[in-house]
Amino acid sequence: MIEQFGVTPDGATVDRYTLENRHGLRVRVLTYGCVLQTLEVPDRHGERANIVLGCSTLDDYLTKSRFFGAVVGRYGNRIAGGSFELDGREYRLPRNNGTNSLHGGEHGFDKKIWEVTSANATSLTLAYVSADGEEGYPGTLRAEVTYSLDGDALHIGYRATTDRPTVVNLTNHSYFNLAGEDSGDVYDQLLTLDADRYTPVDENQIPTGELAPVDGTPFDFRKPQPIGARIREAHPQLLIGGGYDHNFVFNGSRDTEPVFAARAEDPASGRVMEVLTTQPGVQFYSGNFLTGSIVGTSGRTYRQGAGFCLETQHFPDSPNQPAFPSTVLRPGEVHESATVFRFPSAELPSAE
Repeated sequence: MIEQFGVTPDGATVDRYTLENRHGLRVRVLTYGCVLQTLEVPDRHGERANIVLGCSTLDDYLTKSRFFGAVVGRYGNRIAGGSFELDGREYRLPRNNGTNSLHGGEHGFDKKIWEVTSANATSLTLAYVSADGEEGYPGTLRAEVTYSLDGDALHIGYRATTDRPTVVNLTNHSYFNLAGEDSGDVYDQLLTLDADRYTPVDENQIPTGELAPVDGTPFDFRKPQPIGARIREAHPQLLIGGGYDHNFVFNGSRDTEPVFAARAEDPASGRVMEVLTTQPGVQFYSGNFLTGSIVGTSGRTYRQGAGFCLETQHFPDSPNQPAFPSTVLRPGEVHESATVFRFPSAELPSAE
């Protein structure tokens, strides 16, 4: 189903597409920012609720949204000093996060209207062409994102090509609350991450380059832990981010097919979300900077901890960190990645 969601101040139309399958999953996607506005999943009793944070109006996405559900790029996460060097040339980017460039700059992919190239009841493909020099990045980048429902899973596929050497790091910035987006904080929800290491950050939230062990720290989610169990500890890294806002390094190789990376569970509703990805890392963010200034799709405000993000991606500041997996894309190459959100508990009751 397609419907008009709104019109931008310059007269561009924003549409909303609804995808639904027989397993009980229903999503709504906006052409603005490639935004995943809602994701409805049944609980243990078959009662469906929206489990991602979002805005109910286009104006709020234009003026207030903290990247809710958007595809961020050309480079998701932070780049130190708003600059990087590639093939001996320095490229300067907008500094929109203190001294850093964050999520593609001031007018990243989250603020663009994407073109729908394919759509049916359970799948939607959107495309955006980022011009050479946009937000300081070299090369014309052709990006494509596909949302599709398959059984108990939402698949997100990313593809990009370029005509000049550039860097690219695409991810979806959904905030999840498995109890329902209007239910309060997520601190009692359980999280597991297949990560023995994480990347500590400096005072500007830029990785120091170290791959530090999670063992013995509040960053150890190798076994299920409530998100809020250790979030108030006086660990230096938690103090920098006001909670969790860190990249975790997944174990093993995962370049070609999505493999298990994370699991979240809400004991109250019985909803379970498993994350599989081809990406080497994930930015786990615990919603530290939600202040109650944004009214969500349910009409309730979002306060600190109202949702958590699992942004599957390459590591922050990789263009300036040669030891990190490369994010360089060259002409003739294809950037491809995939992330799957599975809901093994999801099922609507059978019709009598």
